[in-house]
Amino acid sequence: MRLNTNLRSWWWVASVLVILVLMDRPVTSQKIDRNNTMIRWYCSSYRGMNSQVFLKNLNTTLSSLRKQLSRVNNYHAVSKAVINGESVFGLALCREYLPTSACLSCFDTAVSYMKVCGLGNGAHIFYDDCEIRYENRNFYNDAIVKTSIAICGNTTSSYPKELKKVALGLLSDLRIATPKTSNFFAASTRQITGSNATVYAIAQCIRNISESMCVECLKIRSRFLDDCLPSTLGRAIDDGCFMRYSETPFFQINQTTDITPLLRNAIANEKIMMGLTGYSRNLRFLVGGVVGGVCMLLCILGFLFWHHRSRKSKNSRKDKSTGETDMLQRTTIYTYKDLKMATNNFSDHNKIGGGFDRLYKGVLKDANTVAIKKIDITSKSGKGYMDNEMQIISNVHHRYLIRLLGYCRKGRHLYFVLEYMENGSLDKFLYGDKRGTLNWRQRFDIIYGTARGLAYLHEQYHVKIIHRNIKASNILLDDVFQPKITDFGQVKLLPQDKTHLSTKVTGTLSNGYNALEYENNGQLSEKDDIYSFGVVMLEIISGKWCNDMLENESATMSLVDLARSLYDNEMHLNIIDVTLDQNEYAIEDAKKIVEIALMCTHSTASLRPTMSDVVILLSERSFSIRRPMMSTIDDCHMNIQVNTSTSTSKYETNGTSSTYGSPVD
Repeated sequence: MRLNTNLRSWWWVASVLVILVLMDRPVTSQKIDRNNTMIRWYCSSYRGMNSQVFLKNLNTTLSSLRKQLSRVNNYHAVSKAVINGESVFGLALCREYLPTSACLSCFDTAVSYMKVCGLGNGAHIFYDDCEIRYENRNFYNDAIVKTSIAICGNTTSSYPKELKKVALGLLSDLRIATPKTSNFFAASTRQITGSNATVYAIAQCIRNISESMCVECLKIRSRFLDDCLPSTLGRAIDDGCFMRYSETPFFQINQTTDITPLLRNAIANEKIMMGLTGYSRNLRFLVGGVVGGVCMLLCILGFLFWHHRSRKSKNSRKDKSTGETDMLQRTTIYTYKDLKMATNNFSDHNKIGGGFDRLYKGVLKDANTVAIKKIDITSKSGKGYMDNEMQIISNVHHRYLIRLLGYCRKGRHLYFVLEYMENGSLDKFLYGDKRGTLNWRQRFDIIYGTARGLAYLHEQYHVKIIHRNIKASNILLDDVFQPKITDFGQVKLLPQDKTHLSTKVTGTLSNGYNALEYENNGQLSEKDDIYSFGVVMLEIISGKWCNDMLENESATMSLVDLARSLYDNEMHLNIIDVTLDQNEYAIEDAKKIVEIALMCTHSTASLRPTMSDVVILLSERSFSIRRPMMSTIDDCHMNIQVNTSTSTSKYETNGTSSTYGSPVD
């Protein structure tokens, strides 16, 4: 009996020891990917007018943002500072799975890196864990498609089909649920069918935009992430929202959002709407039957009293007027009297352009200077030209595209009121009466701005737009030689399900700027615009017109052929305009510009880069031509100090500026 008692005592002691040993073991937590990767950065190519005041305001704004983020569970901060008109609006956003310390660490890293923007009056930098943006304007309601970028991992999942199915469902649910949360943020997971793997995903909108804008922004972002699958990692960014998925955990399981009630409410609302729609449909059938009978009787009577052709003509005129109103409903409608007065009765003295559409300089009653385009719309070609330009110019809005201010219709003419470009068209500065007046920096900025405008038309608008008439005379320059693409009368829209259009090349387009596959076979795609852009690049750096037959030893060849021949013989610097000061540019930069132009003018369309690729190539920080934002004061001795409660983070501006950036390894 005593033996049994002793055994029980020893067993109890041993059990306690085992429990104590197990309790002493460290508790292992879920391994989280804390690799805070930079995704993209952007800088404004413009600078503050007063550098010292601008830097002071920037310091104040960034310091306020950091102070707000230092509060526990505060992931969204906005701030602005205005002194002497040098406004600096700022926004900082952290992912809501982060502890405060990690949020601040990401913020400090981003601020430190922003020195690449120098004195640029705007910047936006994206990391996996946070993003920061500042501008000299109020951008808080922006949710436009600016970047339209998906950044995909380079590893394919071990379960490609399963991952794609599960991830698409998860991203779709987050897209629906996130705008319905109070903080515009949701994180969720889903196990991949038939495996131990899990998909982790988040969606987040900035809190300044509306719920409907958040819905639209995430809808576009999730569509871009579709292209990443079945890669194990994908991110999609834009001004207003951010989405990310990964097979590797980047937040804790206990940090997920319960999106089920949000989805259930969405489904319930959808059913209610379907029920209302069904009721409405039945009601419409009933009313439609009665109205239809009456209409039929009226049609018979109408046929007896009015001639079919005159009635058709009347309806046609009505439809055309309605169509114009719909397309231009957001623009100012000017009176013919206003435009006549602005242009001194459309005098030749005010005429600044000719051709199919005549262009006049005008000064409106409010003292604003504008350009007024006069289009004859009575001919078939004129009607088509008008419809194209009206549809595009009234809907696209981009820094490097000409902006429509308003319009007027008078008789057989339509008048577009456009922003006025002080320096006129680019061709005058390359091989016209102002030849040799553009320096290297100005030429590079024109190339870069035109590339960004085309990238918007090809990849960032909701429909792919082919300009079809890119040439030096259709690139206008403002008072500081920033470019804007104009003349949208020949554009074509390329449906998503097509790689090209088959169309006839008109005489006005067959001008040395078009690719061979278009000129010879009528196969039109955005690659033709890219070819035309490459030709314009060569014109800009050479100061030569593409249709001039140029001498190269014993051969006479086009500008593209000459550039390629010189490149093949490692003599491509000979293409550079002799009027340029060689001290203005680095030899390697000049060579790279030539190489990019030759890539764009490759004879095989599929081997030409996309315009977004061109923008990235032009934005690489190795370009010393990105330096010219040096001010008259010594920028290198100016620094930004972000005040914190415990330390001061600062970075010195180095005088450099880039307008588009890639991830930094």
